[in-house]
Amino acid sequence: MSMARASSGLAYPERFYAAASYAGFDGSVEDVTSKFSSDSALLLYALYQQATVGPCNIPKPSSWSPVEQSKWKSWQGLGNMATTEAMRLFVKILEEEDPGWYSRASNFATEPIVDVQMNHNSKTGPVMENGNSSPETKNISTENGSLMETQDKDVVSEGLGSVVVYDQWIAPTISGQRPKARYEHGAAVVQDKMYIYGGNHNGRYLNDLHVLDLRSWTWSKVEAKAESLESSPATLTPCAGHSLIPWENKLLSIAGHTKDPSETIQVKTFDLQTSSWSTLKTYGKAPVSRGGQSVTLVGTSLVIFGGQDAKRTLLNDLHILDLETMTWDEIDALGVPPSPRSDHAAAVHAERYLLIFGGGSHATCFNDLHVLDLQTMEWSRPTQQGEIPTARAGHAGVTVGENWFIVGGGDNKSGASETVVLNMSTLVWSVVTSVQGRVPLASEGLSLAVSSYNGEDLLVSFGGYNGRYNSEVHVLKPSHKSTLQSKIIETPVPDSVSAVHNATNATRDVESEVEVGQEGKIREIVMDDIDSDPWKSKGGETTEHLIATLKSEKEELESSLSKEKLQSIQLKEELAEAETRNTDLYKELQSVRGQLAAEQSRCFKLEVDVAELRQKLQTMETLQKELELLQRQKAASEQAALNAKQRQSSGGVWGWLAGNPPPSEKADDA
Repeated sequence: MSMARASSGLAYPERFYAAASYAGFDGSVEDVTSKFSSDSALLLYALYQQATVGPCNIPKPSSWSPVEQSKWKSWQGLGNMATTEAMRLFVKILEEEDPGWYSRASNFATEPIVDVQMNHNSKTGPVMENGNSSPETKNISTENGSLMETQDKDVVSEGLGSVVVYDQWIAPTISGQRPKARYEHGAAVVQDKMYIYGGNHNGRYLNDLHVLDLRSWTWSKVEAKAESLESSPATLTPCAGHSLIPWENKLLSIAGHTKDPSETIQVKTFDLQTSSWSTLKTYGKAPVSRGGQSVTLVGTSLVIFGGQDAKRTLLNDLHILDLETMTWDEIDALGVPPSPRSDHAAAVHAERYLLIFGGGSHATCFNDLHVLDLQTMEWSRPTQQGEIPTARAGHAGVTVGENWFIVGGGDNKSGASETVVLNMSTLVWSVVTSVQGRVPLASEGLSLAVSSYNGEDLLVSFGGYNGRYNSEVHVLKPSHKSTLQSKIIETPVPDSVSAVHNATNATRDVESEVEVGQEGKIREIVMDDIDSDPWKSKGGETTEHLIATLKSEKEELESSLSKEKLQSIQLKEELAEAETRNTDLYKELQSVRGQLAAEQSRCFKLEVDVAELRQKLQTMETLQKELELLQRQKAASEQAALNAKQRQSSGGVWGWLAGNPPPSEKADDA
């Protein structure tokens, strides 16, 4: 309810001036502490000083004045809080303390005294005429309803203030030592300063840190100190494809490709106050090291998706790092996740929905859009509308309110020349502008950051690769207005709001959304200074048609899912049967192999026996031949003896002459 009141009546900064006057910061005699508690008065004082003077940069008051010390501590504790944020917090706290202040503030001035003159006294401490401790201030004036510090007016006008045209990229004049040309570097904006770390130059990884002052367009190199306030000083390994995230006046460098990669993701931090690097100790199961991932800050957590590991394997896993406990958590989300990819873009909408767009694999680039509900941890792929961008990888993106700006990228053939914007509430794409020729804006691996000046947001790009390495800076002032900070409140929901919510989550259960609408309460995103009447003007007929369409799509998806599940079950059964048959066949094969081995052994023995028998047979054949020879010799001898006998029996005269009478005569003589 307080935000609803804040969005009516005077706009900022006039509303802040009226609130400050009502609270007693206009130089009136009435003390602030007479209206509020001590804690609230101290906080209001600190926010007032932050909004009108800037960050506290005076020495701590002497201990003799505890009141001045308390004021100084409250102011010092705000650090480098932006002026506009201090104004809004001031009004918000005032409304919490005194909800009806605005109706009673008509008698107060709309612009309090902010030109405060401070007197410094080293002995007595800082003193202000009204009794409030304050440093020497800059003169603050208003121009066109927006704050501008007159002391730095000329400098700022040369910086972001020099951009006067909308929806057109310009190349400002830059001074100082320009960083090496590079791509796949990390970039982050902190307090009107854009930091550039690491990257790839001519195939070599870098580890240098540079800062561009957006108020003066001046580059300077940041020399990191050796000492570190963290638990583990970091070794600055050159890297590319990492992510650079601002967090509590620090820069977090997450993951990235290195020459000698570690097994898991490393988180390094650069302290902007001490100018020192350190490695943060994390707990839980850290993801495998990678580069080309997306890292999105959601509240106090980092959501890491996808990328490419050291072996160039594409990933689509999801991890969350709690920055308060430094604990990793691997998320097994529901639904169908994006296919494995790297060099995509990611953004968060309403601190609940993580959007993934584009990216590439080894041979293909994508232009699909996926949404992860961070409350239910369920993926969906909603229908995109409008001028849908071409497939690309290596692009860069930033969010301004509910608008997501995408710049650059390529499809392995050419660079993307158009700058596009997605309305994350309606999922409608539109083209902001296009560039011609081979320029750094139509390249891969460039960085894109957002800063603000005079209440307007500006996009700042740096680097990239489009056949050559670039180090140029370009700036664009979008005409798409920021919806400021999103607020989530409980409010009665019109039918059209429920319809848009369902359209953003086409795969979610439509019936459950309708039930929530009947209960009269849902979580609705309400932007500051945005009238809700356009929602009410949409007819119920359109809503019913949209719900019917979504129900039809839901039924088709459920039918397709049932068929897929049935087919999956059948395939699993067939696989189980095939595995069983395979097991049986393997057993039979083993049995046959055993039998074959036995037969082979028996055959070997038979072959040995045959060889022995053949040897014996040869011996027998030799003996047979010798026997036959002996038999022939015996027969010949017998024949010779017989012949000799026959000759003797028929001897005749010669027998008588030889003294060998025939046998018959020998018998007679006897």
